[in-house]
Amino acid sequence: MKAAVGDRIIVQGTRPGAARRDGEVVGLHHPDGSPPYDVRWSDDDRVTEYFPGPDARIHHFDHDPAAPGATRTEPHLFAD
Repeated sequence: MKAAVGDRIIVQGTRPGAARRDGEVVGLHHPDGSPPYDVRWSDDDRVTEYFPGPDARIHHFDHDPAAPGATRTEPHLFAD
């Protein structure tokens, strides 16, 4: 699983009644984009270090460094 800053992490609950959770990758610990990630969770706006499990997927975005101020454009969903 690889991610970039600005990508979205989506975690599906694997137990009955477990909530789906999502957040934005705000920091990487490895230059190749491998886990763990620093994620700002949308439900409480906290940033935590996250090691993705089998219930996680990454919603990748095309990153265009040439665009002034732009960090993402069209979304692409991959199950890494």
